[in-house]
Amino acid sequence: MIETVPLPNSSTPPVAPPEPIHNCVSCSLWLPEGTLACPECNTVVYQQHLRQLGSIATQLELEQKWQEARAAFVSMLAWLPEEDSLAKGIQEHIAAIDARARAAEKRKADWSRRLGPLAPVAFFLAKIKTYLFLALKFKFLLSFFAFFGLYWLAFGWRFALGFTIAITIHEFGHYFAARRRGLKVDLPVFLPGLGAYVRWYSMGVKPDALSAIALAGPAAGLLAAVVCAGVYLAHGGRPGPQDVPGVSNLWGALAHAGAWVNLINLIPVFGLDGDQATRALDRTQRGLLLATSLVCYAVLHEGVFLFIAAGMTWRCFSGDAPQKPSTPTMVRYTLLLFLLGALMWIVPDVGRQF
Repeated sequence: MIETVPLPNSSTPPVAPPEPIHNCVSCSLWLPEGTLACPECNTVVYQQHLRQLGSIATQLELEQKWQEARAAFVSMLAWLPEEDSLAKGIQEHIAAIDARARAAEKRKADWSRRLGPLAPVAFFLAKIKTYLFLALKFKFLLSFFAFFGLYWLAFGWRFALGFTIAITIHEFGHYFAARRRGLKVDLPVFLPGLGAYVRWYSMGVKPDALSAIALAGPAAGLLAAVVCAGVYLAHGGRPGPQDVPGVSNLWGALAHAGAWVNLINLIPVFGLDGDQATRALDRTQRGLLLATSLVCYAVLHEGVFLFIAAGMTWRCFSGDAPQKPSTPTMVRYTLLLFLLGALMWIVPDVGRQF
């Protein structure tokens, strides 16, 4: 056993102890109570319980809750034979956590000597950063209402609410796509007058997965715009008089604006969704998307397609194409261009009437 340093306020994770196991899961040998490893095949008896504890310990460590994580790792040792290789690895990991704790205490002592009487004030300021971090958890709601408020002033509360919800649906398309792939992801943050973004941590993720996450936003935004277009068409699909902004005008404006915003996001520059998605495409695929954008512009006369075409022209010669391009990304990108363009054609720009 290693020498450990006890940490204050540590506690065993809230996991109920398992029922006693009397038969080996591998060879079915009868086991007396308290057996941790099968004497016949050396299988660890309480594997499922260890997996639960290990999952909790790892999550606590990711959240930098070192004391609780240490307690969780210590609790795993009670269900492993001392000579087991996993037990030795856990002991080494606990030793690393203890070393980190000792280093932190040493740094605190060093700073106490350097700061002298100002040390308590400095440590207090360091502690309140935790509360500031918790306050930032509300940045999603705060930025949402700031975004909504700006568009309320510009276009009225009805359009502002619908447009803000549509942008939220777009961003949660990214959010859930990243979560499905096991990535750590933050809630959306809105930038009034500019848009919104979702931050995900993509270390080690392949380009095709990143492109799928990037295009999940415009795909979700397309669905939101289609719903708005459906309501618009259900009310006759005709703008009302200019001085009577009716229901049809509102939903038509939301559908057209939603399609336009999602097409803007497909421009492959400046970290937009199109930029992330294009990284999974080779030069030939980018050239095909360039041609698709020009066709859409020729048919629809919507300037946004010229911007997409210009971005694709640059990306054809940017030299960052992957060795193994992603066909699914190409299909998704092309479908989004056609479907968003079709939506703008079906639902005219009724913003002036609205």
